Amino acid sequence: MKAITVFCGSRDGSHPVYLQAAYELGKTLAENGLTLVYGGAGIGCMRAMADGSLDYGGNVIGVMPEKLAEQERAFSRLTDLRIVKDMPERKKVMMEEADAFIAFPGGLGTLEEWFEVYSWAKIGYHEKPCCLLNVNGYYDNLLQLFDHMIEQGFADQQYREAIISEEESSELIRHLMR
Repeated sequence: MKAITVFCGSRDGSHPVYLQAAYELGKTLAENGLTLVYGGAGIGCMRAMADGSLDYGGNVIGVMPEKLAEQERAFSRLTDLRIVKDMPERKKVMMEEADAFIAFPGGLGTLEEWFEVYSWAKIGYHEKPCCLLNVNGYYDNLLQLFDHMIEQGFADQQYREAIISEEESSELIRHLMR
C-alpha cells in the first residue's frame, strides 16, 4: 500500500476534535510512509490533514477542479497540486492514485465521493478497501442506515461487513496495513 485517498470536509466542523483528528490522520499516514491524496484545499479539515502529513515528512497530492481552485484557495504547501478540469476528472485521478479510500467527517461532497468508490467496489470495478474514520461517532447513523438497508432487503450483509470503520486513525491505518 502506497497511497490513501481521503474524502473530507473543507470546513472545521462544530467541535475541535475534528481538526485534531484530521491532523492526526495526516500524521499517521506520513509516519506509515503513505501518500495522502485529497481534494487539495487549504482550509478546514482538509488543511489540517495535509498539515499533519507535511509536518511529519509525508507526501501529499491535492486534486482540485479549476472552479474550486478559485473558490477554496488551493493549498500551496502541497508536494503535488493537480488542477483538473472538473469533478469527474478529480474523482478519476483520486481513484487511480489510491490503494484505499477513507471518508473522514465531511458534508455532501465527502459522502458523494465515498459512496461512488464504495458502490463501484461492490459491483466489481475495483477491490480497494473503503473505510470510514468514525471520529466522534460521526458515521454512527450511516452505519445504522446500512443495517436498516439489510433488514429491509435492499443490501446484503456482505456490504456492511466490507466497510472498515474505526474511531482512531492509528487503528484504521493499522487495519489497512495488515
